[in-house]
Order: sequence, then C-alpha cells, then structure tokens
Amino acid sequence: MTRRVERHRLVVLRALGLGDFLTGVPAMRALRHACSEHEIVLAAPRVIEPLVRLSGVVDTVLDTRGLVPIAWSGEPPELAVNLHGRGPESHRLLAELAPRRLVAFGSPAAGHEGPEWTADEHEVRRWCRLVGSALHIRTDPADLQLRAPATPPIVSNAVVIHPGAAYPSRRWPPDRFAEVARWVRQHGHTVVVTGGPDEVKVAEEVCHAAGLPPSAVLAGRTDLRELAALVAAARLVVCGDTGVAHLASAYSTASVVLFGPTAPDRWGPPQDGGHVALWHGEGTGDPWGAQPDPALLRIGTDEVLGHVEEMLALGSTESESQAGEPLDGPLESLLEVDPRAPVE
Repeated sequence: MTRRVERHRLVVLRALGLGDFLTGVPAMRALRHACSEHEIVLAAPRVIEPLVRLSGVVDTVLDTRGLVPIAWSGEPPELAVNLHGRGPESHRLLAELAPRRLVAFGSPAAGHEGPEWTADEHEVRRWCRLVGSALHIRTDPADLQLRAPATPPIVSNAVVIHPGAAYPSRRWPPDRFAEVARWVRQHGHTVVVTGGPDEVKVAEEVCHAAGLPPSAVLAGRTDLRELAALVAAARLVVCGDTGVAHLASAYSTASVVLFGPTAPDRWGPPQDGGHVALWHGEGTGDPWGAQPDPALLRIGTDEVLGHVEEMLALGSTESESQAGEPLDGPLESLLEVDPRAPVE
C-alpha cells in the first residue's frame, strides 16, 4: 500500500475585502512559485473565493474576517505570512497557530523583528517587499492578472460605470457619474451601471439622470464571477477608488479611476498607459469618512470626460460588433464585499 505523504501547509492572513486581496496577488503569486510543494491556505472572507480561484495563488480559503481567531486545524503551519497589517493584533493571531516561522513587518509590541513598515508605500509593492526580503524570493508587482471566468459576460465591450464605494468619503457624486454616463451613451457606446445590493438605488439614480434604460442597471444583479466577466470584457471602467478598479487592473481593462481621500500612489492602478488615475489632494483624508472627500470633489466632470474620450478613442479599433444591450431578467445577487476595511 502506498503511504500518502501529507503536504506541508503555509497560511497567509489577508482577511479584508476584494481590493485588498487583488493588491496582494503579486506577493501571493511569488509565494506560490517559491512554495510549489506546499498547500497554501488563505485566511480571508469566503465571499471573495471565486476570484481567489481565478488567481491560482492559493489552494484553500479559510473563512476569516478581520482580526478574529483563525479556525486552524491539524498540524501547525510551516510558515505564516501576515499580509493583513503591521501588528501587533494580526501578528498575535498568526503566532497563536505556532508556525515554524512567521513572516511579518517588525512589531516591537508583538515581539517580532521584521522589515520596517513604510506608511506611504504603494499597497502592491508593500507586500511584495515583505515576502521578497523576508524569504529572499523574486516578486513582480506587475503580476496582477486573473484568469477570465468561464461565465460568459452579460454584455461585452461596454463602458462600466461603478458609482459606489465602501464609504461615502470615496464616492463621487451620482449626478456627475450620470453626466459621464449620458455622454458615453450619446456617443454610441453601451453603458452599464454596477454595484452591490445596497447600491441599487444610487445605480438607478445614475441611470435615470443619464437617460439610460432600466436594463442598464446591473447593481445587485451580478454575482462576483459575473462582475469579473463583465469587467474582463469591458471597453472601459469608470469608478472611484474601490474593488472594481482593481478588477480592471487585473484584467488589463482600460479605466478612469477617481481618487480621494487616498492618493493613487498608495492604491492606484499600474502606470502602464492603460489606466488614468485622477487625484487633486495634498495629503491623506479619512478613507472611512461620512462625506465625499474634498479632493474627490475637486475632480470635475469635464476632466473625467476628457480622459474617457481619450481612452475610448484608443480602443476604437476594436470591433463594434461586440457591443450589445444588457440583458433583462433576474441574476444572482452581488456578493457584498468591502474593498478596504480598517486594519490595525
């Protein structure tokens, strides 16, 4: 009888939202390459598992939300990697699993020595630097790509308008999104408006003000796979600093992203010419504020439309025959995810 050899396991803590997971993909992909014989367990909300599967960076998702004890079973992990925060709470959660080694930023309060946390570092590069320096492995911050879902897109070659965000401070006013959507529709492009179940009202407000048909409202009508398929097949994404912006980066879909209160040098898309990041701030505001951030309000519709027109012109060589109207009828509800939850 052949004896089964148990795989060594390592655990990665990133128990946050959609955008947080996507910015951690390059670091996790480096771990995947370096630890190909290990079972990699991601402690994260199970709601994002469909996209985790499309990344190919982990084997198992262990449902974990925020700074709560990790429901680990079996032998302690060979390696625990903290991609959640700088400690001490998240460090202690992983230390409780008794890993052979903990990879994390230095935290005197947790009694852990590690690389120094840099506050103004881009989120993607931050985690690549951590795993690269601690494990002496090569990382590529540009390695953001996901596989396209097998789910066919609801509509292809559309301009996706996403007016929502996890907190009001990151939400550009609906009437400005409506003006953008109206211009795009008037210039012959298919427009859809996306969002979660709690963003249906604002999506309907944008569509009504823009003169779009009710079928253009996809908020609350797509699950996470369908949203990913839609973005992967889109002509352009226009949104704030939220998870959908990171989906556009993951699928190399052109995007115009409106930033405030946090600067794009912290959470912005790749600077590869395929994305435009608009920012008129002078520092970091409150990412969890109850009112639109002043830096976000300084972005005018004329400025956005100028970039939208430019990005659509760059993609004008694509076949217009791919365009179509969004489908009517019930779809699965969007899995609600917070693109950036507060951490330590």
